[in-house]
Amino acid sequence: MENGQGDSSPAAEKKGAAEEEDDFGYRLFPDRNKNPQSFLVRSLFTFHNRCQVMLRMTLETNPYAQLLLEAMKQSGCTVFNDRHFSCENCDGCVSGGFDAATSQIVLCQNNIRQQSHMNRVVTHELIHAFDHCRAHVDWFKNVKHLACSEIRAANLSGDCTLMNEIARFKFGLKGHHQTCVRDRAIRSILAVRKVSKETAEKAVDEVFDACFNDLEPFGRIPHSKADARRAYKDFQNRDRYNANL
Repeated sequence: MENGQGDSSPAAEKKGAAEEEDDFGYRLFPDRNKNPQSFLVRSLFTFHNRCQVMLRMTLETNPYAQLLLEAMKQSGCTVFNDRHFSCENCDGCVSGGFDAATSQIVLCQNNIRQQSHMNRVVTHELIHAFDHCRAHVDWFKNVKHLACSEIRAANLSGDCTLMNEIARFKFGLKGHHQTCVRDRAIRSILAVRKVSKETAEKAVDEVFDACFNDLEPFGRIPHSKADARRAYKDFQNRDRYNANL
């Protein structure tokens, strides 16, 4: 889940169970439980229009998103704008989420105000969608599965680039990227699951090495748009070479 300023997974069971039960993060996405508004009503709200425009720009121009969309298509999970993205109002602490129950990415229209932020949120959530497509992820009962996808999303989406960390007033030397990925994965788990911090930390630490080193579909950690463009080009060439075998 994309929380705070920029982490991925509300999902499945509907809100309304006893308060002590895990709601799988649905409390952060209140519009998930409402009847959809008509297009006319939604078109009158600036937040919704702005969200849709920024989303379209991301999907059409951002190399991170373009690579993920192509990879999902090749895996048999073609993404459609109207079906798989939803601009909604959310709790103030989150920017987006992946609803595994509906295979839909939620974009928090009241919290995403800049194109660069939209780019990062869409990329983060598409990584969750890609994992959902390619693997049998048990989002609701296996916290290690959730931890793995959160590690990958923080690692590959640009969440932990140097510039983003400086903007958060976080500075570090050796191993800072790994520390950022670990911390953001733990924060995301705690935002959407009613587990202790110790449980979240244990899950992240147990799968960290394997999931941090799982760089699909990028093949590298893209630290910038230039890196993402090269990864996208390599991905396209990889398929071309396979076709000529």
